[in-house]
Amino acid sequence: MKEIDAVILANGDYPSATLPLQILKKAPYVVCCDGGANEYIAQDHLPDVIIGDGDSLSEENRIKYASIIYYNPDQETNDQTKAVQFLLSKGKKKIAIVGATGKREDHTIGNVSLLMEYMRMGAEVRSYTDYGIFIPCQGTSTFECRVGQQLSIFNFTGKGLKAKGLAYPIYDFTTWWQGTLNTCTETSFTIEAQGEYLLFINY
Repeated sequence: MKEIDAVILANGDYPSATLPLQILKKAPYVVCCDGGANEYIAQDHLPDVIIGDGDSLSEENRIKYASIIYYNPDQETNDQTKAVQFLLSKGKKKIAIVGATGKREDHTIGNVSLLMEYMRMGAEVRSYTDYGIFIPCQGTSTFECRVGQQLSIFNFTGKGLKAKGLAYPIYDFTTWWQGTLNTCTETSFTIEAQGEYLLFINY
């Protein structure tokens, strides 16, 4: 995304790669998911909003930054989703997420799979890890790339999957592993599909 309305800092591993750190640094609006605020504040930054149920935010920060904490005790969803819902309610639809992976693999899988839900909610969202970008997609999509750049495609509801500019043909994958480890052969690639799929592009 060339323009971003807001960045969500989740409570996974704090970003260390250049791209997510740059995105976080240049963010016009930063929402920290509960405990994610601890490290962000420790590095001398102040989020615009801290969102969550307060279970992983330090007591010191809970008191000091009470004025920017938006409590949401809903246990039926996670803090990342609460942050997305909050931003959409403010009209902020172009959302970058950083720090959503690491620490716990089950949380990582949950955070990544939820990207599909956010797309259905009307968000234009991408999750930037220390290794690549997760992009929820629907229908035919074209992306710029480098020759030799690697990517993976995880099918959700896609039918009639075809690709141009990739080393290996794609099809209607029925399990997630089937679409992994493809390679760009040109400076752009196109995925044709009816339905939804999740793309991961390595830096």
